Amino acid sequence: MIPGPFSYHRPATVADAVKLLSTLGDEARPLAGGHSLVPMMKLRLATPEHLVDLHNVAGLKGIRRDGNKVVIGAMTTQHELLASDEIAKSIPILHETALLIADPQVRYRGTVGGNVANGDPGNDMPALMMTLWATYHLDGPNGAREVAATDYYQGAYFTAIEPGELLTSISIPVPAAGHGYAYEKLKRKVGDYATAAAAVVLTMSGGKVTTCAIGLTNLSEIPLLADAAAKAVIGTSLDAATLKKAAAAAQAIMAPAADARGPVEYRKHVGGIMVTRALQRAAAKAS
Repeated sequence: MIPGPFSYHRPATVADAVKLLSTLGDEARPLAGGHSLVPMMKLRLATPEHLVDLHNVAGLKGIRRDGNKVVIGAMTTQHELLASDEIAKSIPILHETALLIADPQVRYRGTVGGNVANGDPGNDMPALMMTLWATYHLDGPNGAREVAATDYYQGAYFTAIEPGELLTSISIPVPAAGHGYAYEKLKRKVGDYATAAAAVVLTMSGGKVTTCAIGLTNLSEIPLLADAAAKAVIGTSLDAATLKKAAAAAQAIMAPAADARGPVEYRKHVGGIMVTRALQRAAAKAS
């Protein structure tokens, strides 16, 4: 289908973009990579009267180290994430996850900010950002503020962002040296959303887990942080009984929709398998 009519705006600064979004109100949508918004417009599931294209906004791209954090500009593409030596060195799970997003053509255009901002439950980065304890920097008509990724997602396509605000960057604490990590994703084909996916970041000492965070993708209307599952593995060597307990704790909070990817029970079942695999592979990488 063809999108409905809209006016096109291409601001040059964050202030200009915020002013446009504030002035135009609910009828305006920011445009980043467009991989979520444009298909919805073609299906007439979204009919914005104004598109605010962010590609010419200075300062929204780039990856930099800031003390013990890495800051990623919202318009940084998945391809640029994959090409970053800083990401590969400091937060390699971002590299691993980006490789599993869609295909190279999508990754050249799709942005990190677009992936995390709109609350699409199928996107891969939101649960990972929660697992990494990321913070989102928002600029709006009333100034700038920060929102933890764990507080940002409130429902499918419903987030903590306020009218006129724009997500401009993401700040991620650098995980401890020697940490283990894994992102396990089951999908029907290249380019599809996950049937189920799990992110794990952990540390180990003396063969036992000392810290752990587990995130779940596309297993609810929002990304999930599986706190009980993570607590279940701390202090253990990830023996079979512990892995089974952690998978069950993660499955207990899953509420996937039945769709073309499978019925609810199947998606919860494979969700538990993704958690188990991610824990095992993360532990194998930890030193």
